[in-house]
Amino acid sequence: MSLPSIRPAKLADAIAQHLQELILEGALPPGERLLAERELSAKLDVSRPSLREALEKLVERGLLMTDANGACYVSDAIGKSIRDPLLMLFDEPQGRFDCMEFRSMVESTAGALAAKRASEVDRQAIERCFISMEEAHESGDVDAIAKSDADFHFAIYDATHNMMLLQIMRSLEPILRSNVYMNRKNIYEHRSERDGQLAEHREVFEAIMARDPKRAEEAARQHMVSTMETQREIHDEEKRLQTAIRRLSREELLVSPKQRQRAP
Repeated sequence: MSLPSIRPAKLADAIAQHLQELILEGALPPGERLLAERELSAKLDVSRPSLREALEKLVERGLLMTDANGACYVSDAIGKSIRDPLLMLFDEPQGRFDCMEFRSMVESTAGALAAKRASEVDRQAIERCFISMEEAHESGDVDAIAKSDADFHFAIYDATHNMMLLQIMRSLEPILRSNVYMNRKNIYEHRSERDGQLAEHREVFEAIMARDPKRAEEAARQHMVSTMETQREIHDEEKRLQTAIRRLSREELLVSPKQRQRAP
């Protein structure tokens, strides 16, 4: 589908503004390569000189970058100032729990806003993600489940139409996807009952589709509370097991009471 034509008084500035909005909305994600100049100018229905000037403006603003061959990319530095220090937190379990606590606050608000503001395009995107999640659950593919889970949440962020929320969550995308993957992996490794997460996501999905903000807010909050409780239980179980293993190993390294009695 071709992008809408742009016919402003100052063409280069309008092209730059148009592309900037797409970047800030997350439609053009960090690291993605833009079409070649000839193709992009045709898509936007603008002249190549005007497009070139607009791209230069975005490079100067730090939103785009070019390589040695002149190819143009959305800057992968967007969001790094927020994201990079946080990555270090995930060396410790508490960092993962802090992430879930943060998500519990954001997800509930995002669910309510999506139920209230989602366009038909947004609703279709959310539905596609939920269907993908159902299919992944049927296959039992943990990687596919985790991906569809994260995609579902990001589709909800998009549907909030809150630029600040969307940009913050997009900047944290690697952290959030990692958090979702670790949660799902833990459940598949430590729990035989795995359908609860799908049921919780279905409740969020149905509330948004019903355009019920209060129900969506509560469903999203309950989903994250349940996730945190399950992950803490798994973490505590692992700690107890590790303690037991360390004690066993220690005993194997020591002389037993019987051996001490027999010693000369």
